[in-house]
Amino acid sequence: MAIDFQQIYARIKEIGAGARERQERLEKLRRHARHLLDEYAAQTDHLRTKVDAALAQDANIRCALPLNEPLDAHVPTPALPAQATLIAADGSQVNPDRHAAVQYGLVNVGAIAMQLNSGETPEVFTDSQLLFDEELYTPRGAMLTEGMVALRRDLAERAKLEELAKRYEPPVITFTDGPIELWGNKDPNNARSYEESLNQYLGALSRLQSNDIITAGYVDKPGANLVVRLLEIAQAPADKLEKLREYHPLLGVTDRWLYGEKENPLLKPGERSAVFALQSKSKQHYKGVLALHFFYLNVGAAGHPWPVRVEIPKWVADDKGKLDMLHAALIQQCRILGSKPYPYLLHRSHEVAVVSFDEKRQVEQMLTLELRQKGGEIGEQSGKQATKDVAKH
Repeated sequence: MAIDFQQIYARIKEIGAGARERQERLEKLRRHARHLLDEYAAQTDHLRTKVDAALAQDANIRCALPLNEPLDAHVPTPALPAQATLIAADGSQVNPDRHAAVQYGLVNVGAIAMQLNSGETPEVFTDSQLLFDEELYTPRGAMLTEGMVALRRDLAERAKLEELAKRYEPPVITFTDGPIELWGNKDPNNARSYEESLNQYLGALSRLQSNDIITAGYVDKPGANLVVRLLEIAQAPADKLEKLREYHPLLGVTDRWLYGEKENPLLKPGERSAVFALQSKSKQHYKGVLALHFFYLNVGAAGHPWPVRVEIPKWVADDKGKLDMLHAALIQQCRILGSKPYPYLLHRSHEVAVVSFDEKRQVEQMLTLELRQKGGEIGEQSGKQATKDVAKH
């Protein structure tokens, strides 16, 4: 038996004993958060000033930054354009495995393009990049980590959108799963690779903007509580701004609850929130028209709200026509899948992109066979992996 269930059961009983008290505390915090949102809804100038004061104490603050719409704004779904092309891209990866006999990596991107009201079948595209030999290492000689391969996957997704979007007449609306903001492991072994990937990524975003292409990142069930953090900063006394990292008076309250509370959601089905700028350390990279913004969107139904976060660059945030087209397109896409809202084209692109276990095994076999036939060196599987494989059988 791998788990001491007696020990776990005792802890579960402790958790259950405190459930009611925790729920009552959470409900109190939620009511306070909603009160703060109502109180500060129209005080956007004051909120920006308060965030600036907080930044003077800590330059790494991450929160929502209000623009010209009130915090409690709720914008209904605009009309979908009669003609537009929607393109979604998603990626998957196979990471180098030091325990395997053959070392390789793989980045696979799937993309789907659909022309609205054209009667044409959506077009499917795949781009598969096999990484081998020197491609598996950083300039410092360290093997690529999962995070480093993920950087290449994110870059490949955005590059694929840029490549495909130029084939269609405007308007073109593109989106990927997850944030627009590029994440990466910034340890010393990865720093140079991250900077190179980021520069290429920003270049792809810039070309999307120069070609007048709408782009967004769709974050399902978001975990970042950016608006709640703004409310915490808004009510923070001056002495708390000096130690803001330890100041979390609304801990437990989420943006998803704030906009999607079941009984009285701030956003009705199909409505979007105000557009916010994203205050984060990464703004030093995403400048000008590339500056990161976001809004919340209720893609759920009456009685079943489902707020998601949609990240957009400034050039989309500043253009109401583009913002409305994106808003309408995402609602239309989510309604296709019914009770479990998620953009249909993102679902399809994921199906295309995912690398199955059988496909991974086939790649390994093909690579091993080719190396053997051409006199290449084949390594050996580690004892650890061999014993795991035996255990599976």
